[in-house]
Amino acid sequence: MPRQIFTYDPPDRFVAGTVGEPGSRTFFLQATADGRTTSVALEKQQVSVLAERVEALLDEVVRRTAGEASVPAITPAEVEDTAPLDAPIEEEFRVGTMALAWDGDDEVVVIEAQAVTEDDAEDGDDELPLIEDDEEGPPLLRVRLSGAAARAFAKRATAVVSAGRPPCPFCGGPLDATGHVCPRANGYRR
Repeated sequence: MPRQIFTYDPPDRFVAGTVGEPGSRTFFLQATADGRTTSVALEKQQVSVLAERVEALLDEVVRRTAGEASVPAITPAEVEDTAPLDAPIEEEFRVGTMALAWDGDDEVVVIEAQAVTEDDAEDGDDELPLIEDDEEGPPLLRVRLSGAAARAFAKRATAVVSAGRPPCPFCGGPLDATGHVCPRANGYRR
């Protein structure tokens, strides 16, 4: 079966979002354009790292170009997106490998998310080049974003990650609505 590559160049919308209650949320990346929507599931940590890396990449582009690139220093208000994920949310695949790059010719951020494979568990390298367009292989989501859209994505993704369960004031672990066994309390309730 030929490889599925979902390309959005550019998307009308590219966001990170969740489904479910804090403590049992499922995280998604969702791209929308021309009446089609692609949703891929991933881990909370992957969303967090992607947001951090996108911000770092954009900051580096601004630094290296002395502000000449079309990358805003902060998220412009007109591109912020706080709407929920588009329904229905149908998971295309679960993300394993991700890649991030700056295309200097087109001045866009390229984000790629590939379906999890058996090799992902063995490969500990987190600095991967863009993923090859082989005819065979796992499904791939590729999104090309302007600097402003990438800033908006990173800001929203950071907010989505931090909107989970509040931290315990003693140990920093997540608090559940049903209670929390704090290792710093040595078994005693405070």
